[in-house]
Amino acid sequence: MRGTPAAARLCVLSAATGAAACVIPACAPGARTPWGTLGLLAALSIACELAGRRLAGGSPRTGAGSFLPLLPVAAFLLPPSAAALAAAAGSLIGRVEQPPVAARRIWRAAQLALACCAASWTHALLGGPATLGGAGVPGGAGAPGPAADFPYALLPAAGAALAFSLVLTALDGFILAAAERRPIARSWRTLLPRALGPHLVHALVGLMMAALWRSSYGPVPALFVLLPMYLSSWVFAQYHREDAAHRATIRALVHAVDIKDAYTRGHSERVGRASVLIGRELGMDEGRLEGLRFAGILHDIGKLGVPTRVLRKDGPLTPEERRVMELHPEYGHEIVRGIGFLDEARAAILHHHERLDGTGYPYGLSGGAIPEFARVVAVADAFDAMTSTRSYRRARPVPAALAELKRCAGSQFDPVMVRALDRGLERHGWSAADTAVTADEPSAPVPRTRAGTDARPSPERSG
Repeated sequence: MRGTPAAARLCVLSAATGAAACVIPACAPGARTPWGTLGLLAALSIACELAGRRLAGGSPRTGAGSFLPLLPVAAFLLPPSAAALAAAAGSLIGRVEQPPVAARRIWRAAQLALACCAASWTHALLGGPATLGGAGVPGGAGAPGPAADFPYALLPAAGAALAFSLVLTALDGFILAAAERRPIARSWRTLLPRALGPHLVHALVGLMMAALWRSSYGPVPALFVLLPMYLSSWVFAQYHREDAAHRATIRALVHAVDIKDAYTRGHSERVGRASVLIGRELGMDEGRLEGLRFAGILHDIGKLGVPTRVLRKDGPLTPEERRVMELHPEYGHEIVRGIGFLDEARAAILHHHERLDGTGYPYGLSGGAIPEFARVVAVADAFDAMTSTRSYRRARPVPAALAELKRCAGSQFDPVMVRALDRGLERHGWSAADTAVTADEPSAPVPRTRAGTDARPSPERSG
C-alpha cells in the first residue's frame, strides 16, 4: 500500500476489520453454519473468478469474473456471517489491474462481505427465509419443504438489494473521498442510482435460484440455471468491453486530428452531434444513429494524411495545395478501412464532400448515388463550419447558416437533410457551447468582406 494516501489506508483497514467481525461468528464453536451450502457457493464464486481471468480479463473494480447474482443467493440462503464469508471468498482471488493490487483486493473482498452481510440481515429481518419454503429458517438451505411463497418473497429480496446497494455506495463514497478527495455526498448521489437498478435485477435472479435451491429439488437444478446465466452475463460484459474499446479507438483518432488541425478543434464532435440531430428527424433507429455519430466524428480523419503546413495555412490555398486537401476523404477511408464496426460510416468519410449536382469530390457522385450518411454529414459539416468561430473569420448566426444551407439545397446539399436539420434545431436548439471558438490560439482580427461576397466555407477550409 506504499504510496496510498493515509486516509485511504484507514478506509481499507476499517473495512477489513468490519468484514472480519462479520465473518468470525460463522467460524465460532457451536455456530450452526450450513457449511455445505457455504462451501458450494464459495466454490462457485471462486470458479467464476478463475473463469473470468482465463477468458478475457475484466474490470479492475468488479473482479475478472464476478457473477453478482451469486451474492444475493448467499444472502438469501445463509445467515449474515456465513453470507459475508461466501462473498469474500471469490473476491480475494479476483483479478486487479491497477496498483496497489493487495489493497484493492482486500478492499473489494471486505466491501462485498459487508454488503452481503447487511443484505442477509435485512432479508432475515423482513421474514425472507420463511417465504423461500424449505426449512423456513436461516441456515436451513437445501432442506425439503413447502414451495416458495410468491409474491411475498419479493419484498424481502428487494429490501436486501437496497441494503446491498446502500452499503456498497457508502463504502465507495468513503474510499473516493479518501483516495481522490471527491465530495462524499456527490459520490453517493452519482453512485446509488447506478447501483440500485442492476442490484435489483441481480436480486430477482438470486431469488429464483434460492427458491429452486430450497425446493425439494435441491441445489442441482439451481446450478443448471446458473450456467446459462453466467454465460449471458459474461457475453454482456464482453460486449461492453468491446464497446469501450471502440469508443477509445474513436477518441484516439479524433484527438490525433485535433492536435494536427488546430483550426478545427472540437469540430468533429459537433458534426457528430449535428449528424445525430438530423438522423433522429429522419427516423433512424439507435443502431444507425450510433454509426452516423461515428461518421460525423471521423469525417475528417483523413486530414492526418495532409501536410500540416497546408492545414494551418492562413491564406488561400494554391491549386496544388487544394488538390492535396481534396485527397483527405480518400486518406480517411483508407485509415478506417479495417475498422469493421464503422460499417456505413466509412462511406460517409469517403463521400462527405460530394455535391448533389455532381461537382463535388473525390468521385463526382450526384443525387441518390451519394450514400445517405454522406449526405447527412455534408450538411452537418457545413453547418458547423459556418457557425463556429475560427481564427480567420467570425461565426455566422444559426439562422444565417440555415438560410445559406437552404439556398444551396438541391445543388450542393440534399434538401431532405437540410429540412431535417432545420426541424431538429427548431425542436432542440443549438447551445452556445456548440458554437465555441475552435482555434487553439486567440482569434486574429477578421477582415471585413464586401457586401454580397459568398462567405460559404470553401472545401479547403470547411471541416
